[in-house]
Amino acid sequence: MPQEDQRNFIIAMVLMIGVIWGYQEFVIAPEQDARRAAQELARSQTHSSVPRIEQGPALALSVEEALEDDKRLEFDGPGVDGSIRVKGARIDDLQLKRHFLTTERIKEIRLFRPENSKNGYYASFNWLGENNRTLAGDETNWEVKSSNDLTPSTPVILETIQENIRIERTISLDENYMFLIVDRITNRGSGERRIRPLGSIRRHGKWEEFLEVTDPGSSRNNALVHQGLIGVLNGELKLRKYKGLSEGKGIKTPTISPISGWLGLTDKYWMGALIPSSGLEFEGRFTRIPRQTGQVLEVNTLGTEFVVGPSQTIEVTNRIFAGAKRLSVLQDYQDSLGLVRFDDGVDWGMLYFLTKPFFQILLWLQGYLNSFGWAILAFTVLIKIPLIPLYNTSFKAMAKLKKLAEPMKDIRERFAADPQRQQQEIMKLYKKEKANPVTGCLPIFATIPIFYALYKTLIVTLEMRHEPFWYVKDLSSPDPTAIGNLFGLLPWAAADVKSIPILGFVIGIGILPIIYGVSMFILQSLNPPPPDKTQRIIFGFLPIVFTFIFAGFAAGLVLYWVWNNILTLVQQYYIMRRNGAETEIGKFIAKYVGRYVGKS
Repeated sequence: MPQEDQRNFIIAMVLMIGVIWGYQEFVIAPEQDARRAAQELARSQTHSSVPRIEQGPALALSVEEALEDDKRLEFDGPGVDGSIRVKGARIDDLQLKRHFLTTERIKEIRLFRPENSKNGYYASFNWLGENNRTLAGDETNWEVKSSNDLTPSTPVILETIQENIRIERTISLDENYMFLIVDRITNRGSGERRIRPLGSIRRHGKWEEFLEVTDPGSSRNNALVHQGLIGVLNGELKLRKYKGLSEGKGIKTPTISPISGWLGLTDKYWMGALIPSSGLEFEGRFTRIPRQTGQVLEVNTLGTEFVVGPSQTIEVTNRIFAGAKRLSVLQDYQDSLGLVRFDDGVDWGMLYFLTKPFFQILLWLQGYLNSFGWAILAFTVLIKIPLIPLYNTSFKAMAKLKKLAEPMKDIRERFAADPQRQQQEIMKLYKKEKANPVTGCLPIFATIPIFYALYKTLIVTLEMRHEPFWYVKDLSSPDPTAIGNLFGLLPWAAADVKSIPILGFVIGIGILPIIYGVSMFILQSLNPPPPDKTQRIIFGFLPIVFTFIFAGFAAGLVLYWVWNNILTLVQQYYIMRRNGAETEIGKFIAKYVGRYVGKS
């Protein structure tokens, strides 16, 4: 026999949390696949013909010091600014002009960093000659032939001559995050030459450290957000987490059919990606390079071989994406460049058929209401509307069970020594009163996927980052208030309160999680009480437990759940009153509010 509907509600909540924290390990990167990838990686590293760096800089400099070490070519666009290291024609200094480390919008997000700085992160396209020998690589000296810096309206031209091969490189930058690299290769020798383009993105150091350096807070402690290798190889989306990559678990080395594939490294909100020439085959590779100064994670795209005859000139186009994973931008690139599944740079998860539409609705509401917070509230109402009949049926069943609480208590007392007879009498009572406990479970099956899909949508999409609402400055971060400073009345920063060992866990809880806990407690009071005293005590503590759990969630998600609880509370109270069920809220209103109604 099913338990009371209150227990069903608690089970649903526990299942939601279990789905959230279990999804990462059991869906995104199955352990068996990771083991196979690690074995393939070991073989590819043993026999790989792609050149590898064996030594690196002995000392990690500051970014400012590292930038002074090399000749540089500046670039500046609406979306990014920074510089290109002329040696190697490497993009290794890039900041995102529209995105900042804090809500004060003072310091831009720095995505790429020079190799000889702490946690270097950079991208380049080089050339290999016969036998995969480096023709134009990371240490190749290029000559700047243009007189201007790189902007969306002024491309730059570089040139190098290596072994009678002249490479003229034109680099362009668009209004967002895409670098276009057009190489004109001329064979100045007497015999034909065979060359291959090699794209490379490298990231130095421990993965926890470089995520922290790039964007403290946003890219850490997000078990459900994919961060690591990402790309489309042979039409298939490839995902490998940074943790697995750091342990040597990479990807196989597939040969890509002539479609537009891409490969890169992604954080929660930011991504660097190699986009080889459209319509040409390439191999996608991953390598973990050990160094004394720390490991290097590298993804490569090794392009098809070109045969260049004497005095012949060929032109090859490659691209590098380095920027923010704003969906509209990714979709524009996907459509205009024919990039397969480029919008999957955003980690939509296994419920993508819900998370993508949810986000589009939220984005539309944000544009209409001019606030992401109001968009969340409006979206909550929209998804509640089609569920109203389902919830009404459930609440009517709860109302009947609520009225049967006393008769059921009497049955349990009379037949305490005979559990089988007790169950038979309860079944007779259900049948007589036409009450069905299973009916109360119906909303659970709709609530779990909706809750998970919205949770996923809110934590992975960039559009909620640094969005303010009410007293919250950033809906993508946990509630910024704390009990310990009386929610801002005392001159102590909430972050300082929350950082207090042990005690901060308690007095660091903010306003929204507390409201959530209170709303959950009130909702529990509307449900039939558990028959067992121990169960009642345990369930009574659950609102407190979930208050602590939700204290670490993004404020935008807690806002949704608080508002959802309030709407559910109003709906359930109304239905139960209409069906004659007495509730604790009704008693409270009658005792403390009703006495004032009608008084002159």
